[in-house]
Amino acid sequence: MKRITLTTASLAFAMVTCMTSCKKDNNNAALKDELARQDNGTASANLMAPAAVNNTWTINWNNRVNGATYTQGMANTDFGNTSTWYGAGGVYTTNGNNNTVGCRVTLVPNQDDGGGLIANTVISNGTAYEMDYDVKFHSQFNWGKGGKVGFGFGIGDHNTGGDPAWDGNGGTLRLMWYNTGSRVFFQPYLYYKDQPGQFGDTFGASYPSGGSLNKGQWYHVHLYIKSNNGSNANGHVQIVINGSVILDRDIRWTTNDGKRLIDQLTWHTFRGGNDSSWWTNTTDYIYYDNLVIHRISS
Repeated sequence: MKRITLTTASLAFAMVTCMTSCKKDNNNAALKDELARQDNGTASANLMAPAAVNNTWTINWNNRVNGATYTQGMANTDFGNTSTWYGAGGVYTTNGNNNTVGCRVTLVPNQDDGGGLIANTVISNGTAYEMDYDVKFHSQFNWGKGGKVGFGFGIGDHNTGGDPAWDGNGGTLRLMWYNTGSRVFFQPYLYYKDQPGQFGDTFGASYPSGGSLNKGQWYHVHLYIKSNNGSNANGHVQIVINGSVILDRDIRWTTNDGKRLIDQLTWHTFRGGNDSSWWTNTTDYIYYDNLVIHRISS
């Protein structure tokens, strides 16, 4: 498999299968940033989940009891090795997409990054990966200001939390939801060698391009990531949501070939940012289902 090209057939397949930078991210370096950046390639590079077949790894929670607490131990069984499992929000199995069992992450009141879930997993070293998953905001979700949402990838030092990747030793590909007050949308959130500011780059891209996300609606996300070589900008990133290509460009993730490999799966679900401007006084839920990860090349 390879990245989705800009054809009608490919976009149909994807459907089936910040306007401004975040001023505050997850930058409590004493704890939270360290948790989000743990496991920077020193652990085993071959801890794919036991269910991985032909470099493809599927997690849909269908083997779990609907309505049960989803623990780190269960995640370790499904994902292979969650090196980080942090946050006050509980994780539960619940109704998923297409009458299956999915997973629900709770966002607790009056907290930002610690109030949801920060989970990182070691994955087999690769130079190209892709993933697909479904995500939904609860029908009564309080958008607040925004936050990190969904699954992503880490490279090398897995830079996050206001630690820019300018040293060329790592990066991350993640998503946010963001609320401008007039519209709510998904946006890219990338740390990489040439990022223009201290916090993640959004490239001014958003989904939907106009209007807002809908509460209670499933969205299908496709991500593609490819490492670059040396100081060349021959890496790549692609984000496709509900068949619409949001970002599709070459990129220079790193300049240190010793840190160029993709070796981390991120599952970050929290408000913020890292200050009270991101807080809400409500308990809210984000749902996930049908996660498929494919290592394209080692």
